[in-house]
Amino acid sequence: MTVDAVVNSSRTRKPENPLAWSPDGSRFVFLKSGTLSTYDVPTGKEQDVIASSKLRDAAEKQEQARTTDWTNRRVSESDVQWFPDGKRLLVSEGGDLFVVTIANGSFDQLTRTRETEYDPKLSPDGHYVSFRRGPNLFSMEIESRKLNQLTKDGAETLLNGQLDWVYPEELELNTAHWWSPDSRSIAYLQFDVAHEPVFPQVFLLNPDGLLEPERYPKAGDPNAEVRLGIVPVQGGETRWMDLGEPRGNLLARVAWLPDSRSISAVKLNRVQNRLDLFIADVATGKSHVVLHEEDSFWINVAAEPTFLSGGDQFLWTSERDGFRHIYLYGRDGQLQKQLTRGDWAVDRVVGLDRDGQHVFFTSSEESPLERQLYTVALDGTGKRKLTTGAGTHSISAGATPSYYLDSYSGLASPPRAVLYKSDGTEVRNYRKPDDSEAKEYEILPTEIVKVPAADGTPLYARLIKPAGFQPGKAYPAIVMVYGGPGVQQVRDTWQGLSWDQVLAHKGFVIWQLDNRGSAGRGHKFESVLFRNMGANELEDQKRGIEHLISLGFVDRQRIGLYGWSYGGFMTLYTVTHAPGLIKAAIAGAPVTNWRNYDSIYTDRYMGLPGENEEAYRLTSPQTKAGDLQSKLLIIHNIEDDNVHFANTMQMADALEKAGKQFVMLVYPQKTHGVSGPARRHLLEETTSFFEANLK
Repeated sequence: MTVDAVVNSSRTRKPENPLAWSPDGSRFVFLKSGTLSTYDVPTGKEQDVIASSKLRDAAEKQEQARTTDWTNRRVSESDVQWFPDGKRLLVSEGGDLFVVTIANGSFDQLTRTRETEYDPKLSPDGHYVSFRRGPNLFSMEIESRKLNQLTKDGAETLLNGQLDWVYPEELELNTAHWWSPDSRSIAYLQFDVAHEPVFPQVFLLNPDGLLEPERYPKAGDPNAEVRLGIVPVQGGETRWMDLGEPRGNLLARVAWLPDSRSISAVKLNRVQNRLDLFIADVATGKSHVVLHEEDSFWINVAAEPTFLSGGDQFLWTSERDGFRHIYLYGRDGQLQKQLTRGDWAVDRVVGLDRDGQHVFFTSSEESPLERQLYTVALDGTGKRKLTTGAGTHSISAGATPSYYLDSYSGLASPPRAVLYKSDGTEVRNYRKPDDSEAKEYEILPTEIVKVPAADGTPLYARLIKPAGFQPGKAYPAIVMVYGGPGVQQVRDTWQGLSWDQVLAHKGFVIWQLDNRGSAGRGHKFESVLFRNMGANELEDQKRGIEHLISLGFVDRQRIGLYGWSYGGFMTLYTVTHAPGLIKAAIAGAPVTNWRNYDSIYTDRYMGLPGENEEAYRLTSPQTKAGDLQSKLLIIHNIEDDNVHFANTMQMADALEKAGKQFVMLVYPQKTHGVSGPARRHLLEETTSFFEANLK
């Protein structure tokens, strides 16, 4: 088990998963060895359509920007879309758009420009395609190729249908324009980012250096002012929806109603403890609130409302009782039915059946470590589980599923994918379990361990014993930590070849615990970190480490700690707030002062700096840099777009002033993680660091 094995693992190869389901939900497109192919679920037949390289060769060579545009990694564009007739595909390749005929693989090229057509969307009737060039929106009539420029005021600080950096990162909003169901109008968000501060990123891989400014609001900074507009498909005046004051508020979700005469929008206040769901009249722009929620901590925004056929009812999910559940509302804002309830959470609403009478959803009802698929009727009756087999099930299906693809795995079960009818009847295996890694390498088993928190709350941890484990022998241990909100890392899912396995084969015990504050256990479990990040998480991690030591095979004097991002923060917080607990620690891309981090995330959990100033100071590992006793390695990309390198520089400055020794490893990438050839270097260096300091 080597670093090379991990880097070359099949986990790094993209699986042949559906890119898009056909309108009738019986076929899907997938990419196989660089070729777009279709899969017919009833028959199991695959059909190669066209090689992506053929379209790429036809595309006009795109203009290369001199500096990066800092597009957020969570922005999602649909590269392949089905026409309503099910016979053609809209494909985005090489920055241009193509219409591909499925039967013979022929194609028509819609655009041939040196400008990239971003975020293309096919109209519901299949007659138009919308897209963005730079900060402006366009539509094109496909048959005539007539181009309509829908907005003309786009500029560096005024973005039409274009997201800023922080919205997709923290609100998980992955697009900024939407077709009306009748294909006559387009709704879009306009971002005025003029007041967002600019962070001076610098590219240093040339002799002169290159300034690459990134608009990035930090805690307490002005956010973008966002408004929602409706524009006719062939162009004309934009009508702006009156949703109240945009300044100091967030527009988190947008969804058309089925009649195309109304549109909904979810609005949050800045610290995200108040939410309003508006319905606006697109003809007049007038709106009214149909649903209001408040929370004493914060509100986690999930999917947009799902309006049922006719538009008189909609599905809504909320954590108002401590766990996310599904509610049925009337358009008038009156609650009609709570469809799910219990001390477990709905993970995702997958869709509605074709009759619109049953909801498909995944949840943690079976176990907080698992995700299973269920269905329930709109009257709240007949809830039943559709998936079988313990583990984590990920569901892919069309908007109204006739069939669905269940990709799932467990800690001891390699990933597999099985196709089902919407009633849960198995159709066939789509991809058999890939056990090639388990056959070639000794995948050491992962055990799940329960640890009680101070208040008795059960916490879940995962444990890997080292290769050749001998009871009674004292081993060094490495604690993996994340610990922050929105993330659950201890799950019943296949781990396969991983760096954990490399370390375990080198004689380390591997331990990871999801403390209170992490996701997957409900809002109350998560909210303990409110306005005081680090303290409660550390107490749970300390209990986990003491439990690990109590098992009798870990050397208390040889414990390591590793974390990235929030885990990097937790690593530094631990070694500065619990000196002596950890012998050697690695902090990757750490937040070292929450004033350095982005506005929407930090305001949500810590409040505004001016209203919680002392907590901002005390939660910073910089404050206690002088208490460091551990061997420490800090790793960071110098142009990290998410957690800025300034965090590491400030921590280094604090440690140096305190006379504390540490090691730093710097990479030149523009992302939050280290990838490509540098990943091998990273894993080799981190492995060597733990071997040198814990053995």
